[in-house]
Amino acid sequence: MRLIQNMCTIAEYPTPASAAAAAAAADGCLGVAGRRLVKIAVVGASGVGKTALVVRFLTKRFIGDYERNAGNLYTRQVQIEGETLAIQVQDTPGIQVHENGLSCSEQLNRCIRWADAVVMVFSITDHKSYELISQLHQHIQQLHLGTRLPVVVVANKADLLHIKQVDPQHGLQLASMLGCSFYEVSVSENYNDVYNAFHVLCKEVSHKQQPSSTPEKRRTSLIPRPKSPNMQDLKRRFKQALSAKVRTVTSV
Repeated sequence: MRLIQNMCTIAEYPTPASAAAAAAAADGCLGVAGRRLVKIAVVGASGVGKTALVVRFLTKRFIGDYERNAGNLYTRQVQIEGETLAIQVQDTPGIQVHENGLSCSEQLNRCIRWADAVVMVFSITDHKSYELISQLHQHIQQLHLGTRLPVVVVANKADLLHIKQVDPQHGLQLASMLGCSFYEVSVSENYNDVYNAFHVLCKEVSHKQQPSSTPEKRRTSLIPRPKSPNMQDLKRRFKQALSAKVRTVTSV
């Protein structure tokens, strides 16, 4: 996969004038210039490095300090398996856990419903962020009932081994139990691991969006078009006229 445009941000909520066009593009899985669109939401607890992860994937750069996330939607074009796709990555505010469970705002729920795939992030230096993943996955599945949404689990800050609270094996076991891919990454030190985590999602969504050709459709295309009733009627009349002419000649 190759990044081919500069990263930019677009408004989280489109203006009324552009809302209809955006909805039409989303319904048809089309993005910029009619390209197929892949929509990814990045979710997790506060402080796990979601924004850093997104920026690292889109720009290959790491910036240590970020302003508090405001829910920006980043967009650019990428190439996957020779096809140029429009990729939108939604960065989300951190999720809080209370006694009654997750505290997910309606804004976050809209982001999850909007997404074609989700990246769930926790930090190996924060055990509570790891404990959140299982509940978060369940919440995502509830918002996408009846569909299999591609999800990947990312364990960030793999370079901070001196303050590690979560063993990589535990993250791998959890992801396996949830039926998700798992990647342990260091956003600050390694771009390739970040790339791989997003790449597997982009490929899976891309394959799901490709139109399937069913045998029924192929057989239908081989059936000849029915003849026009008008043409059949014309032939019938021509035969009748020809028969009448033959009878007249014979009688003479």
